[in-house]
Amino acid sequence: MKKARLFAGLLLIAALSGICLADAGTVPSKENAELKARIEKLEKELAELKKIVAEQKQAPVTAAPAKAAEKPAVPAEKKSVLSGLDIKLYGRLKADAAIGTSRADTGNFVKWIRPDRGRNDHSQFDMTANESRLGMWVFGPKDKQLQTSGRVEIDFYGGGAENKSNPMLRHAYLNLDWPDEKFSILAGQTSDVISPLFPYTLNYSVAWWAGNIGYRRPQIRLTKIYSLDDKTELKLEGALARTIGRTNSKIMTADQTDSGENSGMPTFQGRVALTFPWLDYKPTTIGFSGHYGKEKYDTNSVSSTADGSKTFDSWSLNVDVTQPINQWLTFKGEIYWGQDLDAYLGGIGQGVNTVRSKEIGDRGGWVAASITPDPKWNFNVGITMDDVDKSDLEGMSGDKRTFNRSIFGNVIYSLDENAQIGFELSHWRTDYLGEDDAESLRAQTSFIYNF
Repeated sequence: MKKARLFAGLLLIAALSGICLADAGTVPSKENAELKARIEKLEKELAELKKIVAEQKQAPVTAAPAKAAEKPAVPAEKKSVLSGLDIKLYGRLKADAAIGTSRADTGNFVKWIRPDRGRNDHSQFDMTANESRLGMWVFGPKDKQLQTSGRVEIDFYGGGAENKSNPMLRHAYLNLDWPDEKFSILAGQTSDVISPLFPYTLNYSVAWWAGNIGYRRPQIRLTKIYSLDDKTELKLEGALARTIGRTNSKIMTADQTDSGENSGMPTFQGRVALTFPWLDYKPTTIGFSGHYGKEKYDTNSVSSTADGSKTFDSWSLNVDVTQPINQWLTFKGEIYWGQDLDAYLGGIGQGVNTVRSKEIGDRGGWVAASITPDPKWNFNVGITMDDVDKSDLEGMSGDKRTFNRSIFGNVIYSLDENAQIGFELSHWRTDYLGEDDAESLRAQTSFIYNF
């Protein structure tokens, strides 16, 4: 500030001196005397400023004291370990109440109807909140070349008392996606590559064991998409999956490990899907998928020198179709053929005839329509069926289920963006080898809150 004043004083003296020289012949003498006095005063002040500046240059430099009004410096906020990630929590709360005219296995949801065996009163009432789910998406930093993400999700069908249910892992995987290449790698547990569709039912099992195969298991999956033109897309998927086997078969020894693990190889899954324009509203998708794996049973104890093992093949061939008709109507469906499909929720829960040491053949499928005439209303109707090869069941002990079918219809009304109320009516029929058929009419009400 003092240096600025010194500089300003010099400028002012120079300006006044110029004025005096320019106007010496025109300004009256009295005014010249006043002007001369002002210049002398300014020169005196300028000399004092020069003296102060010179003294400051010779004095030692010291830190200026903090102003009384200034607050102490605030340390930088500690960065959260999650601040670099985009995390999204999601889930739903679901309360189900159902009544049926016959006993269903398992009760809270239907897999099949149990045989009557001469008992007339088999009505059944169930209520549960086990289908409530909690999940989390984790997204890594945005990158043009690579995008990373992860997911974990649980529900409460992991066993335990009805009012103290255990969590059950549904999904837990990471995904590496190269958007420009349309290529991705998934590692962890999620749904099978084969038969990826499912009918929309309030019943938890979505027609598993009744014509809809495919479940969830650990896997490493590769996906590649090819754009054939602006409206046609080819999708290729392949996976190495954990083979889920058994540990409690009659032909196994006491020291038997899981028969899928004991096979020494993963299960191979693959799918080819074509999405193309057919009707005017939205594209049609047709998928062809299949799997192949083995189960190996040790039939001799470790002390035996004999070759005591038996291997069974598990395979399937599948077709899935999604056909939107217009804004309010969509059809979906699947069909399949295969054997030893109990780990894929086929064969009505039967995979191997351990008495005859033979795989159980199976075929089935389903078709359903979703109708949405209004954003608040959604209707779903469909039929599902699982047909087991009867000859493969001969000689087995216990229930021998040969056919399982359901016809269902439901309506879901949205109270707002999150809350829904649904009602479902379904008819079930299960046929048995050597026993009477079993049927049940089941009514279910669901209260759902999505978040």
